[in-house]
Amino acid sequence: MSTSEHHDDGSNEPSSTERVLNFIETEIEKDRAKPTWGNRSLHTRFPPEPNGYLHIGHAKSICLNFGLAQRYGGKCNLRFDDTNPAKEEQEYVDSIMEDVRWLGFQWDGLYYASDYFDQLYLWAEQLIMAGKAFVCDLNAEEMRQYRGTLTEPGKNSPYRDRSVEENLKLFREMRDGKYPDGARTLRAKIDMSSPNLNLRDPVMYRILRAHHHRTGNKWLIYPMYDWAHGQSDSVEGITHSICTLEFENHRPLYDWFCVNLGIYHPRQMEFARLNLTYTVMSKRKLLQLVQEKHVQSWDDPRMPTISGLRRRGYTPESIRAFCEKIGVARFNSMIDVTVLENSIREHLNKIAPRVMAVLRPIKVVLTNYPDGQVEYLEAINNPEDPGAGSRKIPFSREFYIEEDDFREDAPSKYFRLKPGGEVRLRYAYIIKCEKVVKDPNTGAITELHCTYDPQTRSGSDTSNRKVKGTIHWVPATHALDAEVRVYDRLFSTEEPDAAEAGKTFLDYMNPKSLEVVHAKVEPCLTEAPAGARYQFERLGYFCVDVKDSKPGKPVFNRTVTLRDTWAKLEARGDS
Repeated sequence: MSTSEHHDDGSNEPSSTERVLNFIETEIEKDRAKPTWGNRSLHTRFPPEPNGYLHIGHAKSICLNFGLAQRYGGKCNLRFDDTNPAKEEQEYVDSIMEDVRWLGFQWDGLYYASDYFDQLYLWAEQLIMAGKAFVCDLNAEEMRQYRGTLTEPGKNSPYRDRSVEENLKLFREMRDGKYPDGARTLRAKIDMSSPNLNLRDPVMYRILRAHHHRTGNKWLIYPMYDWAHGQSDSVEGITHSICTLEFENHRPLYDWFCVNLGIYHPRQMEFARLNLTYTVMSKRKLLQLVQEKHVQSWDDPRMPTISGLRRRGYTPESIRAFCEKIGVARFNSMIDVTVLENSIREHLNKIAPRVMAVLRPIKVVLTNYPDGQVEYLEAINNPEDPGAGSRKIPFSREFYIEEDDFREDAPSKYFRLKPGGEVRLRYAYIIKCEKVVKDPNTGAITELHCTYDPQTRSGSDTSNRKVKGTIHWVPATHALDAEVRVYDRLFSTEEPDAAEAGKTFLDYMNPKSLEVVHAKVEPCLTEAPAGARYQFERLGYFCVDVKDSKPGKPVFNRTVTLRDTWAKLEARGDS
C-alpha cells in the first residue's frame, strides 16, 4: 500500500512509480493509525435498494467498497435496503447479486434492512421513551408547510408535545393497523430551526400496507431510509459507511440517531457519484424507459445497467478498469462516455478473436477463378495474442464484400474497390473490378464481376505488386447468415438530463441507437457460444447475444466501434 500524498481534489492520478491514495483511503489510513482503532478490521458495505437493476454508477460504488475491503484485508457486506416494499421485488434482488458476482466480487455477509425491523422498532420506542420521538398527525402537504425553507425556519408540529405515554400508545396502534395509510407518522424530535432541513424533525416511520418480498404482511409500518441506514451499519459493525455525495447533508442525522441511541457509531463518508455523458442514471428514468417500452428491457444493450452492458459485450475487467481510471473524487463532475468505451476497446483488443463479417453484403464473382475450386486461407485469430493460433477460411469463386467498400463514382482518393480499380482481399488476393451488374428494373447493383491475380496470395505473394486498399470479405457458399444489431448511444446529446424548457430527456433519444441488419459471417461462427466476443475486422467489437442467439442462427450485438466515430461526427457537425 502506497503512502504517497493524495490530491486534494480527490482525483486518483498515480505517479510514475506508485499508486496515489484517493481521499477516502487517506482518511482510512488516518483512522487506522489512531490508538482507538485497535485490532479492528476495515468493514464496508454495498447497500442497494432492490427497486431496479444496477447501473454503471453502482459499479463504481461496488468497486470502491469491495476494493477497499480487499486492499485492507477487511470485509464487505451486501445489504439490501428493502424498506419500501411498494417498489421492491425479488427479481431486483436476484439481478443485483448476479451483477456483483459478475463484476468479480463476493460479499462476506448477505443482509437485508428487513433483518433489523424488530430491532429498529424497539429502538424507535427507546427514542419515544427518551422524549426524542413523537407521533405526528400532519399529512404530507401540511408537513411541507411546517418544514420551512432553506432561508426560513420551520414550525413545530402541533402534536410535538404529546406525552411519552400517548406517543407509545399511538405508535403501537400504528404498528397494529388501527389507522389508514398515511394517517400518522413517527418523527424524531430534533430542531425545526436547524439550517439543515434533514434535522427538522424527520419522519422515521410511515404507515404503509404493502406486501414485502421477505416479511410478507407482518409489518404495516416501515422505516424510512435515514432511520434504517445508520442503525443497520451499526448492527453489522461497519467501520466506514461510504455513500454518494447527495447523502452528505444526511450525515448529521446519521450521527444523531447513533449518538442518541447510544449504539456503535460508524463513520459516514461521501464521494462524488458517477455522471456519464450521453446517459441517464436515475433509476426512475431508467424504469420509465423500460415501462414505456423505449427499450426492450432492463438488460437492453443500450441501457447503462450492468446487465445491459454485460449483454452488449462489456467485460467485468473493462468496467473495473474504467472505475479505477476515473478514480474517486470529492466533487461531482461529468465523465465522458468515451472513457468507458475506450476501456472495453482496450480489453477486447487483447482478448477478442478476429473474424470477418459483412454487414451489408454485395456479391463479387471472380470470372477468372476456377469454377468449383475451394482453397483454404490461413488467418491469424488475434495478433495481440500469439497463443490464440489461426484458422482456415474457405475461398472460392464467389464471396461478399461490404457495400461501403465499393463506389461506382469514387473520388480520387478512394482506395477501396471501384470500376477498374484494385484492392487486396484480407488474407487472399489482389482483385480488379471489371464490370458492375445492375438490376434492369431498379438500377441497384446486384453483383461485381472481378478478376484476381493468382500470384498475389497473402503469405506467398511473388508479384511485388502494391495496392493501397485492403478490404474484408466472407465466402458466399460457406457464409453463415446472422442477425447483427448495430447498437449506438441511446441519447444524441451529452446531457439528456439538462432538458430545455418544455422538453424531457426522452426528447433527446437517438433515433439511430439500434439498426438491425442481416449479415454474412465466417463459417467458424456457426458454433459461437452465447456471450462470446469477437472483433469483426474493420467494423468493431461484437458479442453473441445471450438471449436471442440460437445454434446456426446467431445474433450479434455491437459492443463498440474500433474507434470513436462520434468524435468524427461531432467535428463535422453530423451528430
